[in-house]
Amino acid sequence: MKLTKLFLAAVIVLTANASFAQDTNEASHTVTINIEEVALLDLEATAGTAIILKGTAPTEAGEAVTFGDDATNATIWINYSSIVGSTTEPARNVSVQITDGAVPAGLKLTALASADAGNGAGTMGEASAVLTLTVDSQDIITGVGSAYTGDGATNGHKLTYQLGYATDAATDYGSLDFDNSDVLTITYTLSDSL
Repeated sequence: MKLTKLFLAAVIVLTANASFAQDTNEASHTVTINIEEVALLDLEATAGTAIILKGTAPTEAGEAVTFGDDATNATIWINYSSIVGSTTEPARNVSVQITDGAVPAGLKLTALASADAGNGAGTMGEASAVLTLTVDSQDIITGVGSAYTGDGATNGHKLTYQLGYATDAATDYGSLDFDNSDVLTITYTLSDSL
């Protein structure tokens, strides 16, 4: 009888140890997910981004220089990629300014950004009205969120430049001077909304 009790006690102890030593049916670990901040901007065109704008000289004495097709260009596109922070940096703007050179006296240079072409995704920026370019920074596209436009010409926002009289020919024609021709640097910046 003692041997049976001893054997029974050993079976209970071994069964109890086996129950406590079993692995559980689940395990876990952590995964850290990082979303990087992105703020990239590029200007794209099929034939380069250097452009020439000029008036058209008259062919008949007594006529004025006109600013038509040769004074307009719509070949450059703004592309951007942006990831914003919803609480720290919820939106970005694209600003434009002349950073080198000067528009000759009697003339103005304007820029207009089109609505996004629709080849990307996300919260695309809204284009402003026509801007007269100066050395002061102006927002040409506002409200860019987490978005991408697509890369290359025909993606993003098309830019249209127009050269013309500052006010009108009657007021500005006397200020025109061919020695004042200049090369301008136009700079676009994607930055956080303030």
